[in-house]
Amino acid sequence: MMIGEASHGTHEFYKERAEITKRLIQERGLSFIAVEADWPDAYKINRFVRGTGTIQEAMSEFKRFPRWMWRNEVIVEFVQWLREYNDKIADPNKKVGFYGLDLYSLFESAHEVINYLQKVDVEAAKRARQRYSCFDRYQGDSQAYGYASAFGFSKSCAEGVQKMCMELLSKSMQNIGETLKGDGVELFFAQENAKVVKDAEEYYRSMFTKNTWNLRDTHMVNTLSDLLDFYQSHYGWQTPKAAVWAHNSHVGDAGASNEERGQTNIGELARKRFGLGNTYNIGFTTYHGTVTAADEWDDPPKRKRVRPGLANSYEELFHKLDVPSFSLLLRSNDQSLDPPKDLIQGLTKEKLERAIGVIYRPDTERQSHYFSTKLAKQFDMVIHIDKTKALEPLDKESYLIETEPETYPFTL
Repeated sequence: MMIGEASHGTHEFYKERAEITKRLIQERGLSFIAVEADWPDAYKINRFVRGTGTIQEAMSEFKRFPRWMWRNEVIVEFVQWLREYNDKIADPNKKVGFYGLDLYSLFESAHEVINYLQKVDVEAAKRARQRYSCFDRYQGDSQAYGYASAFGFSKSCAEGVQKMCMELLSKSMQNIGETLKGDGVELFFAQENAKVVKDAEEYYRSMFTKNTWNLRDTHMVNTLSDLLDFYQSHYGWQTPKAAVWAHNSHVGDAGASNEERGQTNIGELARKRFGLGNTYNIGFTTYHGTVTAADEWDDPPKRKRVRPGLANSYEELFHKLDVPSFSLLLRSNDQSLDPPKDLIQGLTKEKLERAIGVIYRPDTERQSHYFSTKLAKQFDMVIHIDKTKALEPLDKESYLIETEPETYPFTL
């Protein structure tokens, strides 16, 4: 079940997604939640919901921009609810997990690999330090490494990280990990971190010379697949079930929007890999309100006013219905639920759709935040909430309230 969001800073999208997921856990036997966050950061939450540590420790690893994306009040409430739910489950293998799918944590993941190996194989830890030392000169700046390696100012670190990844996945390391921990969970955590380092190295090395969107989304689907396999082989779930939390642009089938650009995404890859009947995706839309977003990357978050949906957009179409909120069923895996054919036909016509990430530029709304898509091919269900409000960050000391006027010049 892939559940999206039309922005990374809207309270209602986060809240409704959390409530849907609670019902999936209680009524459908959900195994884990996998989110658009870095693997080591989200793993702190996984440990907490499984019974270790405090909520403060669980949220502490989200240190980089955009912190509010996961350090917000809705996430804290959901994570605490999940801990309480899991505390009532006696079998540790049946507790619901929480994981990150993303690949930005190049240096953090390398650090976690070394930490793990130091506990199980000191010589392997030495090899990891030597191989990862290729990154030391960049002092934690992933983009500096990418720029230098892409344009030949320094040697690529690809060979070393690939060797380290293969070593972590070897049978001998599998035996060592299982002997030490007895259950192999920490080995799996380290193996996924080694994969993050390998894919992050390629991502940052490629970002200045080509489009890296497909590399990132392929990594996220591969991580999702690894988790499903792990829950089946290790935790004993006969048919593991996952909820994926990510932006609409990741979970909506890219084939409905980006065929001419050659882009793919989680939604399209998951449908192909797991089968249409084993997947479902939900998108969100809104017409106007407020949103938490920044002006530029690494800028402080602001509560910004969201402009009304543009003409010829799905947002404008839904607003004209004059209904505060509603859901549209566009496809079902239950054959007894058959959406009206005229509805599907009408929503297969190409229209604009808005996407706000962590940056919102209302003065260039059309170019920055709209793309053309065929909604009925993009999503299986859409939830429209006509007026929405900004997500409340935990770190309010840096939160700014926008003082700009409500109207903006329209720029083509």
